[in-house]
Amino acid sequence: MNLLDWIILFGTLLSIVLYGTWKTRGAKNMESYLKGDNTMKWWMIGVSIMATQASAVTFLSTPGQAMEDGMRFLQFYFGLPLAMVIISVTMVPIYYRLKVYTAYEYLETRFDLKTRTFAAALFLLLRGLSAGITLLAPSIVLSSILGWNIIATTTMIGMFVIIYTVSGGTRAVSLTQRTQMAIIMGGMFLAGVMAYRLLPGNVSFGETVQLAGELGKLNIITTNFSMSDRFNIWSGLIASTFLFLSYFGTDQSQVARYLGGKSLTESRMGLIFNGLLKIPMQFIILFIGVLVFVFYLFNQPPVFHNQTLKNKVAQTEYARALNELETSYTSVYQQKQESVNNLLQGIRQENEASIDASKKEYYLWKKQEDSIRTEVKKTISSAVPGAKIQDRDYMFLNFVLSYLPHGIIGLLLAVMFSAAMSSMASELNALASTTTVDIYKRSFNPEASPLHYLRASRFFTIMWALIAMAFAMLANMAENLIQFVNIVGSLFYGTILGIFLVAFYMKPIRGTSVFIAAVIGELAVLACYFFYYDEIAFLYYNIIGCVLVVMVAWIAHLFDKGKEIKKATT
Repeated sequence: MNLLDWIILFGTLLSIVLYGTWKTRGAKNMESYLKGDNTMKWWMIGVSIMATQASAVTFLSTPGQAMEDGMRFLQFYFGLPLAMVIISVTMVPIYYRLKVYTAYEYLETRFDLKTRTFAAALFLLLRGLSAGITLLAPSIVLSSILGWNIIATTTMIGMFVIIYTVSGGTRAVSLTQRTQMAIIMGGMFLAGVMAYRLLPGNVSFGETVQLAGELGKLNIITTNFSMSDRFNIWSGLIASTFLFLSYFGTDQSQVARYLGGKSLTESRMGLIFNGLLKIPMQFIILFIGVLVFVFYLFNQPPVFHNQTLKNKVAQTEYARALNELETSYTSVYQQKQESVNNLLQGIRQENEASIDASKKEYYLWKKQEDSIRTEVKKTISSAVPGAKIQDRDYMFLNFVLSYLPHGIIGLLLAVMFSAAMSSMASELNALASTTTVDIYKRSFNPEASPLHYLRASRFFTIMWALIAMAFAMLANMAENLIQFVNIVGSLFYGTILGIFLVAFYMKPIRGTSVFIAAVIGELAVLACYFFYYDEIAFLYYNIIGCVLVVMVAWIAHLFDKGKEIKKATT
């Protein structure tokens, strides 16, 4: 990082904050603050929805996911277009007809207060944790890479978001997300171009793709079904459809985006726009990771990507052991690189026998390389007890800091900060909406003035921002962050979706039946997570929770109906 990088980084972030604050200053009432006066056009809705999803986790973690596991993570999004169509046809018209501020208001109209409050509480728990994870990614990774204290990075991002979100509410979030999305996609595209241009001059784009394909990184479609496999065509088309139905249809951070549309048609078009563009966007981000993977076939990567943590070990008695492992790693990498050169020659000569032999040789050296990396992680763990030795989330950022020119480094760091700010702003706005409307106004202070509720909304925005900042400072990375975000969502989304499906499509069922079903469904999902984590992939939690709520609600309804019939006949 040099002066140019710092200027670009802080210039970009301050411009976003000042623009959002100035353009949306002076919201006069809760309607304006929480729904943005219903002025958003369809393309703004689509961009806002995409920007809400695209947190810093996406850009820190997804390329690393592709580098290690290939592009099969893309299958996670295959159910998205179908979910967008279902939501546009069924859910959006109901929200518009009832003129609700939040999705959970409808549940009281349909069922009762306890069901509305339970669903809102699940959402607050889910989204509160997610807001912390949104901050966790840039706070932990950037504080480590740049040498900043984690409190400083967390506080900086949190304060930037508070300024314009508290000032302008939903409209501020949506307006700033247009700028943030342009910066994000422009920066990521530039990173992909640079990754390709840094490859050896004699390697063509076609050969780059072939190398990645031969080494298993273009595994976009995997058809084998397994309940323990997180990413295949079946989990993508079926389980993720349930997740996206709940996320976009019942999660206030998304519902708020399209409730601010100029009309029902604009909201529907915004959702469809998101459904069509999200998969290509994720493809590009994953493919950037594949390009970085190919780059490291010709340029030796570090044995451990968290350089700050590795440097700490160099100051301990384990330094010699680490140096010996690095020497072995360099030797193995040179042998692996020779097999890569042989594979490239085989591809150029279209010699299948040479390709197969080179791949076998590559995987033998790769296995030794992985074994050395495992020993390095054990050494680091011994040298720095409690250190997080998972370094997948550092791979792309380490590439950016090590190989890209100054100026572009500052831009890409601005991308990551911008993504964190964009996603966190949406989450805070949704948390404030739900807390104000579904909890505070409904159950604690139902007769206050519009100005009072506006002030309450701003207060809850700040409150949730501080909670998220505290969680980010205290929390630890569990695993690859892009998966962790979706695991947290899957713990709650199935139950919430089940409640809404009963509300929409099972008209005879009343509040007590669905409330009991929701409690049972959520307990079952949590049991799957705590006791069958390795046997059941997290995407299937969405199906389990949803189906259990629907089935148990129906059974409870039949039981109550039977009691009523028996009582009537006696």
